[in-house]
Amino acid sequence: MKNKKKIIKETLGKLKSILESCTLCPRQCRVDRTKNKLGFCRAGLLPCVYSSSPHHGEEPPLSGTRGSGTIFFTHCNMACVYCQNSKFSQLSNEKDVTVAQLADMMIHLEDLNCHNINLVSPTHYVPQIVEALLIALERGLSIPIVYNTGGYDGLQVIKLLDGIIDIYMPDMRYNDDGMAKKYSNAPDYVLHNQASVIEMHRQSGDLKGDTSGIVVSGLIIRCLVLPHNISGTDKTLEFIAKHISINAYISLMSQYYPTYKAREFKRISQRITAKEYDKAVKKLHELGLTKGWTQEAPIEFDLWSFAGDNIKPR
Repeated sequence: MKNKKKIIKETLGKLKSILESCTLCPRQCRVDRTKNKLGFCRAGLLPCVYSSSPHHGEEPPLSGTRGSGTIFFTHCNMACVYCQNSKFSQLSNEKDVTVAQLADMMIHLEDLNCHNINLVSPTHYVPQIVEALLIALERGLSIPIVYNTGGYDGLQVIKLLDGIIDIYMPDMRYNDDGMAKKYSNAPDYVLHNQASVIEMHRQSGDLKGDTSGIVVSGLIIRCLVLPHNISGTDKTLEFIAKHISINAYISLMSQYYPTYKAREFKRISQRITAKEYDKAVKKLHELGLTKGWTQEAPIEFDLWSFAGDNIKPR
């Protein structure tokens, strides 16, 4: 942890300076957030938190037996019409917290014996999070840090997190910028997403765990299957196999449901079919991507075995 503190002290000034003309994410709004000016994400200077608590519904080696210490940040740098967290990412009026209060949350989650600190939608608050993390580390925080992102991240910022983040968990939501623009108002999502995930893997490598089966470092990629292959999951899986790692741990998610504004868009106004999901699972096998979790996975796909035991599919 001493090394992590040293890295933060060397990096924090660079991160905080970005807030003066905000380019934390690919939107490059360039508003002065130090003066509480608001860009696309509507986030000001102070971090805004919706909730902080143990979460038992994440991927098995994250939640473990004691839960993942999840901090849900409000606002978002994406605008998904099907946002399942729209209550706090798109519509929230939650109150801001200080950086010191954010550090308190991290310490409290470790005191509750959570396995890790899970930062959900952190992209637009990276400098504030890193500053809070330094305070928490000075107070003895010792559990891994998870960067749980929608995947619309700027490469320059991800590079500055090298040595600070232990576990990266990005979405790879789209493989077509037209779809990303239409359904998430992120017209250049694919370029930035792929570059950032490659860098995340360079930093953290393939998933590693302790003897009890709890992840301590590495990369988990979430792929949410959308109706009518709007997500381009097959192409995304090909990209992962070719450019990231054949040993990448993938969480292939089937839980899409039309919420928020989704019913205004015909092709995404329905749940996915079993056939659509099975096609994505078949693609995993064809590519030799055999590590991770599916909703209805055959046992040979479920290869999480750090503790010597198989864990049931999600």
